[in-house]
Amino acid sequence: MVPIEKQVQKKIAIYLSITDGKGSYPLRRARKLANTLKNEAEIIFLYDQHTPFPDENFTCHKVIGPSSFITQVSKLQPDLLIRDAGPSNTDEMSKLVELVPSILHFDDFGDGGQLTDWVIQTLYPETQELCADHYITGPDTFITDASLHPYRHAGLKRKPPSSSSRLVISFGDEDPGNLTFRALRHLKQLQIPLSVTVVLGDNYKHDVSEVQMMALSRRNTRVVQAPDNRAELFSEADMILCDACYTPYEVAVIGVPCIVLAQNEFESNLGFPTEKNGFIHLGLGRKVTQSNLLSAIMEPLLHDARKERAIKRQLQIDIGSGEEKVLEAIRYLLEFPKRTRLDMLH
Repeated sequence: MVPIEKQVQKKIAIYLSITDGKGSYPLRRARKLANTLKNEAEIIFLYDQHTPFPDENFTCHKVIGPSSFITQVSKLQPDLLIRDAGPSNTDEMSKLVELVPSILHFDDFGDGGQLTDWVIQTLYPETQELCADHYITGPDTFITDASLHPYRHAGLKRKPPSSSSRLVISFGDEDPGNLTFRALRHLKQLQIPLSVTVVLGDNYKHDVSEVQMMALSRRNTRVVQAPDNRAELFSEADMILCDACYTPYEVAVIGVPCIVLAQNEFESNLGFPTEKNGFIHLGLGRKVTQSNLLSAIMEPLLHDARKERAIKRQLQIDIGSGEEKVLEAIRYLLEFPKRTRLDMLH
């Protein structure tokens, strides 16, 4: 056995490309893993032009295009590459498996996932084909933000009586299709008393003043941008209207009736935010009609039994404890690499 002081510290490269309207969750997931593992390995971030600067506490390298990415990996020679960058392709992966002893991907729907060592699919298709053995799939891989922990199962707690029900609208960090504005426009026609809180993300891509003007035209409606207490706002809601990507996982940790509108075709095919899991899925947000949206909002607000059933379905899901499962996979790949440097030289 090599004495601890003689052991060479392992190196982990984390590559991020935040695409497809996935919001800030992939970056938050990467930061959480990096901070947990920083005393066990050297952590280096690689990120592309679509992604915010990952973390000032770690070495970060910007990459421009696939060739730059391969070059950086070749220079760094990490023991493990963690890739959270959307669909991969076989050409790129064929080069990477010759450079890196172990590779782990997050939420990879591309052909390159077949060549990697492990793929962790928190997002998965509704009609799921049988995955290869190295795919770890399901909501139990979701890593919960610490901000959600105080509000676990909050939906089952009795709320004090109030004059109106509360709706929270949250379409992720960017809201590329401006579903926030579309939903507010439809809500102007709702006849029941309803207090509405609109949560805009850090990188909301549209004119904030337009949303604020729309909110002013409706009673009991307010707009908040990038609030620190987003989890608390969710926990106080009687209904949440959100995207179909990572936000429903956060909602399910708390347990709140939830309507999802897909931001794009990719989201519309995801298998988590479904009726069996306690969600009302109305399909593509750009195609939702006013009558369908308003009916979906009123149904659980007017029928306590349906509201309680939705909450219980969410809370029955094994979700929110994914960090240990993911860390176990990472540590295993570091300790038992799929390839050795010697193998890759031959």
